[in-house]
Amino acid sequence: MDPVPTLIQQIDPQLLHDHLFYLASTLPRRTLNHTRPNQADCTLYEADAYIISQLETHGYTVEKEAVPVQAFRLDPTRPMPHQFARPEADDPWYTAYNLYAKKTGTRYPNEHIVIISHKDSQSWTPSPGAYDNAAGTIANMEMARALASYEPQRSIWFVYCNEEHVPWTSEVVAKNMVDKGLVLTAALNVDSVGGKSAAVVAAGRQTNVTRYTTPEGRALAERMVELNARYEIGMECGIFESERPNDDDGSFIKAGLPAAVLNIGSYPYEDPNYHALGDTPDKVDIDHVRRSAQLSLAFVVEMDRQ
Repeated sequence: MDPVPTLIQQIDPQLLHDHLFYLASTLPRRTLNHTRPNQADCTLYEADAYIISQLETHGYTVEKEAVPVQAFRLDPTRPMPHQFARPEADDPWYTAYNLYAKKTGTRYPNEHIVIISHKDSQSWTPSPGAYDNAAGTIANMEMARALASYEPQRSIWFVYCNEEHVPWTSEVVAKNMVDKGLVLTAALNVDSVGGKSAAVVAAGRQTNVTRYTTPEGRALAERMVELNARYEIGMECGIFESERPNDDDGSFIKAGLPAAVLNIGSYPYEDPNYHALGDTPDKVDIDHVRRSAQLSLAFVVEMDRQ
């Protein structure tokens, strides 16, 4: 019996809402270089603690992996939304953490499906980072919850990394897999799901683009479109070929693991509040994020059962 229809119905819009408003409202941002008044930890550590507590509630043991990073500098001379510059050599170093929640495969434990989302917001500006990337983070969290009792054939990793500081910590995830000789069945980067242009918002459309770089990625992207139709998830799905690997999926490709793709709300990315102070949770279409999480969940189970 196909488990996907039952599993995707477990994605809970109320939990998505609650996670979103904690990460992008209660916490004004999620960075290593900002600490709220009267708090001992920076806001990114507060986000880490929240994610860990939620995953542990559903039975996961969460591994923390320390990675040294720096914050980007603000460069107001550059046009929006890319007003950042690389840090100077003497800028402070911080410790960022990759978070892993893992399920070991029963038949093929050395074959891995990785769902990865960057949990930090922009280190150079106080954007709440609701779509970028609290939306992807909460979708990843809900997939982990929905699959908490699922017994996979292949190992499944839910990974929460950091991309708005430098270097990207997804690079460490990919390098570790290569160093350990692990097989990557598929890596799915969930980033800014639901983010789209004002015109698409006004039209009430719910879009998803799966970006790929390699032939292996194209096959995965085409599978995503087919799954949307098969399970009647109701999104407008397209695919986009990138000229070069980028973002967290690109970290896997650069490491020699070509089966990696990105799910995003639009590409080229069209959210008018991208990297801006207006990227607030009240603008997030929770139903859109729910459908995106359902599609990504269907993809994970499809890759596991193939």
